[in-house]
Amino acid sequence: MVRHCIAASLLLLGFCGFLAFHALSLAEAENHEAHVLVIDDAITHLEAKRFSKAIQDASDAGAYLLVVQLSTPGGLFDSTRSMVEDIFASPIPVVVFVSPAGGRAASAGTFITAAGHVAAMAPATNIGAAAPVSAGGEDLPETIKAKATQDASAFLRSIATQRNRNGDALEATVLESASYSAEEALELQVVDLTAENLNDLLAQLHGMTVDFNGEQIELDTDGLTLTTLERTPVDHFIRFLANPNIAFLLLTIGGIGIIVELFSPGLIGPGAVGVIALTLAFLAFGNLPVNWVGVGLIVLALALFFLESQAPGIGIFGVSGSISFLAGAFLLFGNVSFTPEVPELPEAPNFTLNLWIIGAMCAVLFTSMAFTLRAVRQARRTPSYYDHSASNPENLIGSFGTATTDLAPTGSVRIAGEQWSAVSESGATISNGERVMIIEVDGLTLKVAIDSTFFEQTEQ
Repeated sequence: MVRHCIAASLLLLGFCGFLAFHALSLAEAENHEAHVLVIDDAITHLEAKRFSKAIQDASDAGAYLLVVQLSTPGGLFDSTRSMVEDIFASPIPVVVFVSPAGGRAASAGTFITAAGHVAAMAPATNIGAAAPVSAGGEDLPETIKAKATQDASAFLRSIATQRNRNGDALEATVLESASYSAEEALELQVVDLTAENLNDLLAQLHGMTVDFNGEQIELDTDGLTLTTLERTPVDHFIRFLANPNIAFLLLTIGGIGIIVELFSPGLIGPGAVGVIALTLAFLAFGNLPVNWVGVGLIVLALALFFLESQAPGIGIFGVSGSISFLAGAFLLFGNVSFTPEVPELPEAPNFTLNLWIIGAMCAVLFTSMAFTLRAVRQARRTPSYYDHSASNPENLIGSFGTATTDLAPTGSVRIAGEQWSAVSESGATISNGERVMIIEVDGLTLKVAIDSTFFEQTEQ
């Protein structure tokens, strides 16, 4: 009987726990808050990853919707396409709000705004000018431009169709580089509404019906709390690294560190710095539109410099390495400039490698290699006074050692890291600690003389 009561009690507790857990889950699922993601920079791989993570985090937290506060000059088409795909696959509604006043959704921003479940703009903002350009802001060659323009135009048309927006007006932003103010965009049905700020936006969203995953849902934003997603320290650090000049410096410094470590094994310091710098460089490359052929040429150049240090005098490795390094630097991002100029067209971010940085790193690298090769050549011209081969004692003739006992006239000396029996060649006593030179080998006994005495006798 007691056992039955205990079993019934446990079963009841388990059922109550299940109900409590279910209620807690429902409460979490009905978390009435909106996450706000601020994008106020060019659309790059880094921003695309951050955007994807924001959607996932908002969904995991049970947020009601994600508001993207957008102000961008444009960006990379691949990153833009990735963000649009994330919006269409989002498990929660995404509201794109071009703000604050004075902001813009140029080029890539046009695609992202048009893809939002709700598209809104603040007064004194603009949208459009989505004609494709190169990563440095220059116009594309005619053939490539025609293909890129048609591809971008078709992509924007498909977005407009999916969101029931004015496809002709949006397509004109690509074909004619058209740009619209907030009022014009609202009139042309490019966006759904204009709002002064986030609070005004939420007030207008309340009760609005939107198409979400093929279903018409009515938004309930009454009393919705806003949670801004701040950049983490890691985001700031990666953002700092994702600079063409920083990435190039890290790659070059890392390569030099590895070469120094290979040239002088055991130093540890240069090797450790080299590995860390290379790791950071490739982390930066993962967030930049890098040309991997350029990276390969720079790595090849560093390998050729190492080979030159191992076989100095040949020259072909050094010359080939110099050419490979310069070619790799120029191809690394496809753009070079003496000054970090802002692109002529605002639609593209600037991924220009500064020529002064290239020149400075070339000077450092070539100077280091010159000193290294000079030291190698001098070392090879320096006569060798001993041979470490203990298999043939005759090789010790001419080597220098140190007396480890008084030689009066016999004793012992240390030569080439080994202890030997020795006898003073002149018969005179040689004190312990004196530097001696091997004159002759008699079996396992060395005939030695104080090196200064030997040189004096040789001169006479």
